[in-house]
Order: sequence, then structure tokens, then C-alpha cells
Amino acid sequence: MGLDSDDPMAEGEVGRVGMAVDTLKDFEIAFDKIDLEKITVSLTINGAAVTLIAMYMALAEKRGYDVSKLRGTAQNDILKEFIGRGTWVFPVRQSIKLVGDTIMHAAKHAPLYSPVSVCGYHIRESGANPAQEIAYAFCIAKAYIDHVLERGMDIDDFASRLSFNFDIYGNLFEQVAKFRAARRIWATMIKNDYHAKNPKSMWMRMIAGGGGAGLTIEQPENNIVRGAYYALISALSGTQTMALCCYDEAYTIPSEKAARLSLRTMQILIEEMGLCDTVDPLAGSYYVETLTNQMEKRILAEMKEVDTLGGIVSAVEHGHIQNSVSKQAYLRLKKQQSGEVRKVGVNCYEMDEQERPIEYHAFDEEAHTAQLSRLKRIKSTRDQAAAQRALTAVEQDATADRNVMPAIIEAVKAYATVGEITKCLLQVYGRYEEPTDL
Repeated sequence: MGLDSDDPMAEGEVGRVGMAVDTLKDFEIAFDKIDLEKITVSLTINGAAVTLIAMYMALAEKRGYDVSKLRGTAQNDILKEFIGRGTWVFPVRQSIKLVGDTIMHAAKHAPLYSPVSVCGYHIRESGANPAQEIAYAFCIAKAYIDHVLERGMDIDDFASRLSFNFDIYGNLFEQVAKFRAARRIWATMIKNDYHAKNPKSMWMRMIAGGGGAGLTIEQPENNIVRGAYYALISALSGTQTMALCCYDEAYTIPSEKAARLSLRTMQILIEEMGLCDTVDPLAGSYYVETLTNQMEKRILAEMKEVDTLGGIVSAVEHGHIQNSVSKQAYLRLKKQQSGEVRKVGVNCYEMDEQERPIEYHAFDEEAHTAQLSRLKRIKSTRDQAAAQRALTAVEQDATADRNVMPAIIEAVKAYATVGEITKCLLQVYGRYEEPTDL
């Protein structure tokens, strides 16, 4: 959310989950002795994505790497934050502008880098049904595409580097049909609506894996079985990358043991089950093909509904999508409570005495203290004049409506912090406030 580790609003977060990143120094430590040309790095960051992407590119430049060969993916999908997670900073349209800045900068300077991973995943986790998950994600992707096209780029200059993050839980055949329909819609849309000529622009590249919303606190060992089926669905759906929830995610940040078990689940599918031997193994099944056709119609109907609301940007600004997802979450919960939707261990096959989970992810006080000390040291030893000049340039470029990526890259090289850069942008863009007129 663009906060430094010493910000009072960040208290209790540093040392709990994920790595705290305040300055370029944190990246230098994280990637020490790691060859950036031999790896691909995923940055799960959204509201402050422009700064974190700039840090990764600045690190590569400082170490003498060819940025044009840099590979990786940033989540950087701010529209789904307004719908499904809440780690926003700036207003909707200004946030989209920053996403556009990263897409355009990467297309020109780092063409192998994927600057956006559009996330239907979080929308589904928040309550959307499978058709809405895909529909809203595609509407979001279209918003980013339209924005960049309006700024003068060609669809084939960047479309092949867009990627998706999708969710998996529920009926196996419905989930497979969801992804088969999604690939068909995406390819058709990019070809016919945007007139792309490069076949790679039409590929729907995705990471798909088990969603935590399908897991239960009750009888948590059952989640191990659920996770294995989610991984199976992911493989049958033709995902390029798989992610898999851990069995303890229903009640805590995953433990190391649970994370390793999820990793081994995926490795067993790869090494022992032969699920990588063929593409689209369920193709031709009358049932799957019928479901795919039905799912395609449902997705397109949801996309058309968004258009009647003035498009995804307007619908998010006015809270219509958020309201729709919340209603869907409520309906799903009511169906589970009534038993219409069966959930093993929750509303059927319950146990009188539940075995309570005993392993929790602990808060790391030492990591918190060390991070604050490092940040204080960086702030006191950096070239203050250089940092201030760089921050002024960020604010000037934002005011002039220029692409802020070059200025932010220079700012992070001067060890300006995430919070300082965010404050510069806030001076120009303002802060997002949730709609209250629903």
C-alpha cells in the first residue's frame, strides 16, 4: 500500500508475511549472488507496483545486466484490488495510468518482462462465480489495453506479455470448461476486436491453482486432498504455471511443512502421473465440450453486463462490481449454510470433536527490528540531496502526465523509499476513497 516499514500504519505487518521492501537495498540483499538473467521473478505487488518494478530494473542496471533480457512478472493489477483485495493507494483512473506506464516502459526497454498479471483469482476468492471471474478479468485486461492503445502503442507491441492469474475450486469439469472457454474468448477478442496479427498476442498465458476459499477450518487435513484435486484441475486445464494453496491456509499463514507438501503434490503430478504428456486431455468429451460452450455464453453475458454499466472502469469507480461480487459471496454462503451446496466436514460428514490446528505462523520480532534498523541507516547515510532531486523529478513527471517509470528508477537508485515515492505521487494523484452511494 506504499507504506514504509516505519510507518505507524504498517505496525504489525513487517515480519509477518512476505519480505519487507523499503529501498533498493532490500532488493540488493534479496538477490545477492543470484544471476538475474537465469531466473524469472514474480513480484506480488499492486498499489505500489510501479516502484517495485522500477527497483527490479534499477537493480539489473546497477549490476550491469542487459535489461532487455530481464524476465519476470509483476502482479500489478490494480483494478482487481478495488474489487477483491483492498491494497489500493491512488484513485482508479490514476492507478490505471500507472499500470500503463509500466506496460509501455517494459515494452520499450524490457520486452521479455510481463508487467501485468490480471487476477481473476482474487475476484473469485471474494465471492464471484466462475463466469464472473473470467468476465471481470477480461474486462480489466481490456481497460489496460485500451488505455495503452490510446497512448499510441500497437496491440502486438505488448499483448503477448500480458498474463493472467486464475482461481480453482469447485466442480472439476466446470473449472476445466471455464479455462477452455476463456482461451477461446481471449484469442477471438484480441484477434477480432483489437486486430492483432502476432499469434502470440492471442495466447492466454496463465497461472492457475487452488484457491484458499475452497478450504475449510473444519477437518483441515481434508484440504490436502482438496489441494491435490485443485492441482489436477490446473493440469487438465492447460495452465502454463501452477500455484497451489496449502492445507492450513484456512486458518493461518502457511507453515513451511504445509508449503512443502503443496510443492510435493505438484511434483508428484509432474513426475509420476503423466499430466504433462499431452495438451487439453479432456478435449472431445461431449460433456466437457458442452460445458465449455455453456461457460463461454455465461462469460460473454457477464462481459456484456459490464458494458451496460459503462465499462469496467466506471463500474468499479461507482462500486457496481464490488456490490455484485459481495452479493454473490452472500448467496454462496447461504447455499452452504442451507446445505444446498455440500461441503465435506462443514455441512455434511461433520465430527463432534474437531481436531484443532496446532501449528501457526509466528510473528518474527527480530525481522521487524532488523528491518526498521536497516531503513533508518539507509535514510541517514544516503546522498540526501540526490534523493530529494530524484523525488522532485517524480512529482514533476506525474504533474506533467509523463511516464513516471524513468524518474522512479532514478529515485530508487538514490535510495528513495517506497513511502517517499508514494507520497510524491499522492501529491499529484490524490488518494482513492470507496464509493458510498450504492
